[in-house]
Amino acid sequence: MKFKHGEATSARAHNNPVNKEDKLHWWQLSLLGVAFTIGTGYFLGSGIAIKIGGPGVLIAFVFAGFGTYIVFDVLARMTSEDPLEGSFRSYAKKAFGRWAGFTSGWVYWASELLIMGSQMTALSLFSRFWFPDVPMWLFASGYAILGLIIILLGTKGFERFENVFAIIKVSAIVMFLIIATAALMGWIGTGRYTPSVPGTAGEYFPHGFIGLWSALLFAFYAFGGIEIMGIMAMRLQDPKQAPKAGKMMLMLLTTIYIASIILAITLVPWNTLNAKKSPFLTALDQYNLPLVPHIFNAVLIIAGFSTMVASLFAVTTMLVTLAQDKDAPVFFAKKVLKGCPLPAIGLTTAGLIASIISALLMPGKIYEYVTTAAGLMLLYNWFFILVTSGKLLKLSKWAQAKRFTGMLILLTAVSGSLFHETSRPGFYVSFAFVALIGSVTLLMMRHWKKTGGHRTHIASAGGESEHKIIGMDYKLGEEKTKRLNAKVRSKTD
Repeated sequence: MKFKHGEATSARAHNNPVNKEDKLHWWQLSLLGVAFTIGTGYFLGSGIAIKIGGPGVLIAFVFAGFGTYIVFDVLARMTSEDPLEGSFRSYAKKAFGRWAGFTSGWVYWASELLIMGSQMTALSLFSRFWFPDVPMWLFASGYAILGLIIILLGTKGFERFENVFAIIKVSAIVMFLIIATAALMGWIGTGRYTPSVPGTAGEYFPHGFIGLWSALLFAFYAFGGIEIMGIMAMRLQDPKQAPKAGKMMLMLLTTIYIASIILAITLVPWNTLNAKKSPFLTALDQYNLPLVPHIFNAVLIIAGFSTMVASLFAVTTMLVTLAQDKDAPVFFAKKVLKGCPLPAIGLTTAGLIASIISALLMPGKIYEYVTTAAGLMLLYNWFFILVTSGKLLKLSKWAQAKRFTGMLILLTAVSGSLFHETSRPGFYVSFAFVALIGSVTLLMMRHWKKTGGHRTHIASAGGESEHKIIGMDYKLGEEKTKRLNAKVRSKTD
């Protein structure tokens, strides 16, 4: 696993080191976005949303899709107008200074750390479909060790299979849609339950408005990953087509999510679904299809493991980049064993161990708690993207109204987590992370003020770090940074 640091690179799209043949059409970015966004947040997390909100959770997914589009739209517009390599973190620095990039980077790191724990827990739950008596922490340990082996070996082998894993995820959904439709039509016999749809408002919203409100967070979690799409937009042939790609991507995702959830809650009563088993697997498992549930579960594990390893890379890469940018102890950027950043991997391993211990101590609720905290940290980052866009973009009144609407939807999702016992502990965990990051940011601001480090955000915001998540490295252009710092000093002298 190598992290390059050296030659100066331009932060502008026309100097992007990506080869022309590697450039993407807008529709390719849309399809990649669909494939990479779908993960355990959808395959398993949607079960929490259904459990809390009932059949009416479909409305929550519509609102979550709309809110996600607003975030992607402003991020894509910032990318098209000023395509910095570093995306939301660079834009935060450019808009508000070094403290904003520091905070944004660490909030994103924390969110990916929690997402990694959520995915590892989901994999353990999927595995218990075959081995129900094996403790979750044992499965979690196995997946953690496998993931660490992969990142120690390097990214090349994993990258070759990443597109295959993405296809597998989409294939699993297509398989479910086809089989569930056939079951609904009566073509594959009958199951334990008779297909039915809610007939009254009380059946659609069994837990009332509060249930729908609390479920919104988990609907958003299924859309997690669009911030990476903002980074990948740098690879478009025409970055100005990023909003179009995002619109198509989110329309496809929302349609897939709603269609599959409708089929699941039609085939089985919604109150039989829970967070310990994929709702789609529950719907298929009632029919006399000996191999299908096992094949589907195997696909879920393969797809979930790929996203977990991607999160491992993301957490480690972000930490190395923060260290290279001097927003984390430089010790974490140290490379040994052929460019492998062992100190950063060590901290990632500590996060994995914490997740395993949590699975040991709270096997019944760990997935709900970790997923809630991960979803909230993700929304905090999205909220800051919307705040940043208000500073950097010249928005029309309609665009401003849309931005404020997006902020309101995000705040609604965050506050809703306080009103349900399943999500409340996760809110406190996320608040603790934010409080810790905020406190450290204040201390660092004092340090930067004393040392003059607060002025270096101008260079950093120039985007000299190229964020690689699943195949994109962070590169810090030293030569241009020195030139920009020299200009800053000449202006301040």
